[in-house]
Amino acid sequence: MNGKVFIFLIFCFLLTLMENANAQIVLTNPSIEGEPQDATMPIGWFGCAMGTTPDILPGFWGVTTEPSEGETYMGLITREDGSYESVGQRLKEEIKKNLCYEFELDLARSSTYEGYNFPIRLKVYIGYDNCTKDQLIYSSPNIEHTEWKTYEVKFDVKKDARYIMFEAYYGEGLMFSYKGNVILDAISAINMCDRA
Repeated sequence: MNGKVFIFLIFCFLLTLMENANAQIVLTNPSIEGEPQDATMPIGWFGCAMGTTPDILPGFWGVTTEPSEGETYMGLITREDGSYESVGQRLKEEIKKNLCYEFELDLARSSTYEGYNFPIRLKVYIGYDNCTKDQLIYSSPNIEHTEWKTYEVKFDVKKDARYIMFEAYYGEGLMFSYKGNVILDAISAINMCDRA
């Protein structure tokens, strides 16, 4: 192999590495856009937990909070019977093991969600299959605030994965089930990051 061919191949290899390093994984319908409706799965999302009937808001269940981005957002609840809602989707690209990733999302709580008004938290899982909780990558604090706040999720995975799931869950340390809500909007692209 002559020197010019070798240099060309090295250049192509480095270019591929740079493209992969800057790769973004964009979720389907990350701003949860759709016609406001109760008990409706937003386009691009699927339900994971039994009894998952997310709401596309505002306009139903007494929820009037304005979106943080776009026209609508998603509401997820927990119930007194121990059930809760979770939604997921298959990612367009694999999340690769041993690499650092990060994304942001906006969270709030509605104080007027037809009795489902108590603070809960949001858990985020990466899965190897549809709706599996193979790795917890984020657990928010109890979302008590009623104004939108942006949260950063930074993670790596132990095994290549293709699914992500967002789960409404009861407050940390509480030993009883109750009616609560979290509202979710403006999920950014998942980007590679430097390890801190």
